[in-house]
Amino acid sequence: MSSIEKNLQYLHTILPKDVTLVAVSKTKPVSDIMEAYQSGQRIFGENKIQEMTHKWEELPNDIQWHMIGHVQTNKVKYMAPYVHTIHAVDSYKLLKEINKQAKKHNRVINCLLQIKIATEENKYGLSQADALQLLAAEEIKDLSNISITGLMGMATFTENEEQLNSEFKKISAFFEKVKINTPSIKTLSIGMSGDYKIAIQCGSTMVRIGSAIFGVRNYSH
Repeated sequence: MSSIEKNLQYLHTILPKDVTLVAVSKTKPVSDIMEAYQSGQRIFGENKIQEMTHKWEELPNDIQWHMIGHVQTNKVKYMAPYVHTIHAVDSYKLLKEINKQAKKHNRVINCLLQIKIATEENKYGLSQADALQLLAAEEIKDLSNISITGLMGMATFTENEEQLNSEFKKISAFFEKVKINTPSIKTLSIGMSGDYKIAIQCGSTMVRIGSAIFGVRNYSH
């Protein structure tokens, strides 16, 4: 059994049944993704649209592709024919563009609103107030080719478990609050290879795991 198969097997034994595993395959070759696919994994996350599109063209068509990186509006058209979920949505402008491109393909694309939970300045995301304003906006109701299905957050890059716990709890409490008035919101995408166990304790329903499946990332790719 390969290390990818072993890692996936381990994750499937420890992840709760109601937590979805997104295998983060960015920078990884098609052969690695195929290995994970043959082990039963069907949901993969990428952070570059060009790379994801190339993989979509080469790999089996029952794979569910998730765009987990920051998205520029002018690139949305390239993934609109196939992307299942876009994680890092942080503006009405981006939602409008996703809707426009999805409409051309007669599709509905799932979107997660990215909420800023980290202390680092370079992390993107909406404040809770801005997210509430966006969800309540009348214009959103006209976007019939997108579905806002949840929230996504990226914690501070730290080994301080108390800080991670605090950041995850903050978004989790907000998620519970938002769900009351927006029934389509069912997904809380928090937790990566280094902190997914804490995220799950804080109520995560979707984890984005790369290096704990595929090994350390190859940035020269």
